[in-house]
Amino acid sequence: MGVVDLMATATKSKSKKKLGVEPIGERILVQRDSSEDTTAGGIVLPESAKDKPSQGTVLALGTGRILADGSRSDFTVAVGDKVLFSTYGPEELSFDDADYLLMREDDVLAILE
Repeated sequence: MGVVDLMATATKSKSKKKLGVEPIGERILVQRDSSEDTTAGGIVLPESAKDKPSQGTVLALGTGRILADGSRSDFTVAVGDKVLFSTYGPEELSFDDADYLLMREDDVLAILE
């Protein structure tokens, strides 16, 4: 495989951004959705008061879980899926001024449509 190719999210151009993180095994790389800056009533929230959303977008997949017969299982999620995940499962990473989550596929609770 190699370095994961990601679409640059900061710009609307179609240039690709290389990220030097590649999940292995049954792990997936997710970028958490941004949290709300204001409440429904218009109150601006400071960074310390914001809840971390438990939703994000799958950016990369590992190679899959090794089964008893030695083969690898397929992933239920796919790159680009919006997912709901457990708040205690993921490992938080900061890379190139962006935050990512590395988690097992088992930490994903649902695929959002």
